[in-house]
Amino acid sequence: MNENNLENRIISVLKNIYDPEISVDIYELGLIYDIQISHNKDVKVVMTLTTINCPVAESLPLEVKEKIKSVVKDVRNVDVVLTFDPPWSREFMSEEARLELGLL
Repeated sequence: MNENNLENRIISVLKNIYDPEISVDIYELGLIYDIQISHNKDVKVVMTLTTINCPVAESLPLEVKEKIKSVVKDVRNVDVVLTFDPPWSREFMSEEARLELGLL
């Protein structure tokens, strides 16, 4: 299995998980900082939240982990690491997300 293909499938899953307060998916919102895939198909996702006090701080990382594991079958383990360094800002949003939110 091509690693790029696996990463694209993981990104596809992430694009179907939405921030509950903003009608934009977490990938386009810029909440995903890094996706690492080891040679034995262990996945590490480094992500953030829009604020430290985000109401989904407990549930969103768990949702990311569970959805990747259930949808992308050839992944062995999924580790989701939550970070606030650097803090999220609007600059991390894709152009598509900014357009969706009327920020362009």
